[in-house]
Amino acid sequence: MWNEECREPVMKTRIREFRARYQMTQADLADAVGVRRETIVFLEAGRYNPSLKLAHAVAKALGTTIDQLFLFDDDFPMDVVLEE
Repeated sequence: MWNEECREPVMKTRIREFRARYQMTQADLADAVGVRRETIVFLEAGRYNPSLKLAHAVAKALGTTIDQLFLFDDDFPMDVVLEE
C-alpha cells in the first residue's frame, strides 16, 4: 500500500497494541517521547512515517524494538535501486 499524496510506502504499526499493554494513553506516550498527541494519532493510523530518532524513542518508551513496532507492507518493492 502506498500513500498516494506523497508516494511513500505506508507502515503498519503496533503502537496501539503496545500502549494497551502498558495502559498508556496517546497523551502519555506523546509526553514520553516529546511530541504532540496528534503525532501519535497519525503514527497509529499509518498516516505518518516517523524519523529514525522518533521511531527509536517510541519503541524505547514502549519497551520494544523498532522492527517489532513498525511493520512494512509485504507488497512493497524491496528491489528498488536508489539513484545517486
